[in-house]
Amino acid sequence: MTGPAQPILVADIGGTNARFALADTADSSPLLEDSIREFPVVDFPSLGDAARHYLQEVDAEASRGVFAVAGRVDGDEARITNHPWVISRSRTAAMLGFSELHLINDFAAQAMAISLLQPKDVVQIGGASWSPRRSGAPANYGVIGPGTGLGVGGLVIRHDRCFPLETEGGHVSFPPGTPEEIRILEILSETFGRVSNERLICGPGLVNIHRAVCEMAGFDPGHLKPADVTARAGAGDPQAMRAVDLFCAIFGAIAGDLVLIQGAWDGVFLTGGLVPRMLESLQHSGFRQRFEHKGRFSSIMGRVPSLAVIHPNPGLLGAAAYAVDAECAVAGAAA
Repeated sequence: MTGPAQPILVADIGGTNARFALADTADSSPLLEDSIREFPVVDFPSLGDAARHYLQEVDAEASRGVFAVAGRVDGDEARITNHPWVISRSRTAAMLGFSELHLINDFAAQAMAISLLQPKDVVQIGGASWSPRRSGAPANYGVIGPGTGLGVGGLVIRHDRCFPLETEGGHVSFPPGTPEEIRILEILSETFGRVSNERLICGPGLVNIHRAVCEMAGFDPGHLKPADVTARAGAGDPQAMRAVDLFCAIFGAIAGDLVLIQGAWDGVFLTGGLVPRMLESLQHSGFRQRFEHKGRFSSIMGRVPSLAVIHPNPGLLGAAAYAVDAECAVAGAAA
């Protein structure tokens, strides 16, 4: 008789923190919530050291892992965008004694998380409702997330297999939709030359929008952080309030474009660090109006859900979902 299978080590690695957890792929809710731990990446010389510390702290053993990293995965190697770690999949696996280790991009994990999200994990923005996909049903989803930058991806589900789409959609050229936005584009072009969506829809992007709004009003706001803009908006500052409104409206327009580009008719999931903090603004702004305002496709867009993800650890959830899907693929190949 064989004992229970070892859990899989999952991780969500950013530029500041490394989050780890265990996943049981045989469970309908594979992410073991009570196993989640978070550590500053600066405390460890490598990802392998951080992972080994985690396993020792929770007194667990694992021989397989799925690590989502905030950077580009190129073959065996991944680089964290905002941290000096260079991660080798093979060396990390050898250091941990793993027989199998997957390195995936953080937005591949954000996309994979969609397959495990429940109604309690999302907040509906607009009138189109959503419910989790039925087993066997095909689906096309988009995922977009403003944080330090703007991540964009998607998830295609066919025959209960999940295929995450990793894109650089945040770097698509910004398409202004109003005369005011045309003027903002002109102002930002003076600084950046080409202006991508990420220049507006992320934390620094909110600051860029606010600076442009202030320039149109005839004054310099000084050097601000995103939290300063939202705080000023909460205090009733008119330029900051306008910047937040514009941010939400432009975010909605871009999220709607994502539906058209990817055929994500089953819904768009809004993730990233700014979404939970700006949830009330998104709900009471022009986000949904601009999301739906797509000319001849406006009536169809009205039926597409837009959902703010409020799950506290979607990256870990997505890594767990990836582990489940990988096991399904192995089982299917063996059948």
